[in-house]
Amino acid sequence: MSYRGDPLSVRLRAETRAAHDAAQRSGFLDSLAAGRLPFAAYADLAAQYWFVYEALELAAAVMADDPVAAAFVTPELHRLPAIESDLTFLYGRGWEYRIEALPATTTYCTRLREAAVAGAAGFIAHHYTRYLGDLSGGQYLGPAIARAYGLAGDGHRFFVFPGVDPFVFKARYREMLDTLNWPRSQERVFLSEVGEAYRLNIGLLTELKERWT
Repeated sequence: MSYRGDPLSVRLRAETRAAHDAAQRSGFLDSLAAGRLPFAAYADLAAQYWFVYEALELAAAVMADDPVAAAFVTPELHRLPAIESDLTFLYGRGWEYRIEALPATTTYCTRLREAAVAGAAGFIAHHYTRYLGDLSGGQYLGPAIARAYGLAGDGHRFFVFPGVDPFVFKARYREMLDTLNWPRSQERVFLSEVGEAYRLNIGLLTELKERWT
């Protein structure tokens, strides 16, 4: 339960706990980590993430001059170069002509583009949901997938954040959220959009699961 007087980061964790748990229960990522799916399923995940992160990092370029959002534009977390390296390994040269966004991915990217450039609250909501989720989950998921599919560096660079200490970064991120001093209405926009980002991510993982199981 969240309380009105709690810092934003505390209310954020409380209000999104159910959505976070639902994402964990999607089953697709666990199946990959256990090596129960074909290697092509992992390549498909990387391809879908490219579309999502392209949308997010293009939005970051747009929001880099926003007086509030600019502090959350963190190039050290940018994933596109790592994903493109992975896709070159997974699909070969010309990978950009061989991947296709799933319907759930297209829906996700459309909402992300609209919300993330409409204002700081929407941008930070999607930034938080994607980067902190992958930064945290990658600590387990990356090594597990590498073991399951025999990857040694190439092919899973998406999960590697060179020079970033996850614990230090997440603590700093929470401090930044707590100093935003948004009015309650803006906080509600932010919290609602985080919930939407979780829903869209679950939809993407569900569609991948249905495609590969």
